[in-house]
Amino acid sequence: MSTPSRLSLAVEAGLLELPEAGRIAVFAPREGLDMSALPAERCHLITGSKPEHDHFAGLGLNCAVEPEGRYGAALICLPRAKALAHALIAQAAEVTDGVLIVDGAKTDGVESILKACRKRADVSAPVNKAHGKLFWFHAGPEVFADWAMSGPQGIEGGFVTVPGVFSADGIDPASRLLADHLPRKLGRHVVDLGGGWGYLSARALEGRDEIERIELIEADHAALTCARENVADARAVLHWEDATRWQPDAPVDAVITNLPFHTGRAADPDLGRAFIRAAARMLKPRGELWLVANRHLPYETEMRAHFTHVDEVAGDSRFKVLHGRGVSRKAR
Repeated sequence: MSTPSRLSLAVEAGLLELPEAGRIAVFAPREGLDMSALPAERCHLITGSKPEHDHFAGLGLNCAVEPEGRYGAALICLPRAKALAHALIAQAAEVTDGVLIVDGAKTDGVESILKACRKRADVSAPVNKAHGKLFWFHAGPEVFADWAMSGPQGIEGGFVTVPGVFSADGIDPASRLLADHLPRKLGRHVVDLGGGWGYLSARALEGRDEIERIELIEADHAALTCARENVADARAVLHWEDATRWQPDAPVDAVITNLPFHTGRAADPDLGRAFIRAAARMLKPRGELWLVANRHLPYETEMRAHFTHVDEVAGDSRFKVLHGRGVSRKAR
């Protein structure tokens, strides 16, 4: 990075002292994280995001989905969801013997997390930079025990979710709209791209005996764990993978997807476009793509670049269901 991060500033100024021995846990790191102030050989990155896991593993760093053993220090990179941020801090306190460091942007709610931590621990003065804050403290596991993840929670339809996953509080209305308008026949081999906690796959399997295999591709490990409970059908095969890079072992009959369009808090329509391109690559020449997207996002242009026929088959003021069929030659 061209300018020091909040972490680098704190360490270089002598405000934050890192342990000379022991592993350092890094919870929920994101691509672009400046780790130059940390000893890379002692870092253990903990993330349930497959793209982030692959990115940091590709840099030669040690990565895992869950903590393993004890740590001399921990860096918590605040996620967007408050409940998940609380859970990560509680988890870090449970496995760390030394300093707990919290880093986050204002848009990630770092101000409210700082205030909450000050009520429980002796917190350092924050390092302020680039619309964010970094602070640190020591705390035993009992200090944040009530912030710990409570486990899967039941929602309507008999499904379970956990805090931090997409649509954790209930069935996403866009996914419901798509599921309600899927055709009676989807083919023998179906892929659910970015399948989350499994709603679309579960609905697609209902009453469709011709489906021999549905492959649910999800980058969020926590969501995929929920999907294993929510899609209780032997025909379902679940993959912890980046949907924009994964490829099936053979071309498929249909792809269904609720297009994602956020990276963190920023709208990112390019992510949805990448899903469309990925779908086109994995479909048979006569395969079909069924997707739902926010009404205002112009995905039709990308659809027409990869499919010979594109139609809007349903929608309302917020969402639209698009159907693409006939994969164009240049998309293959």
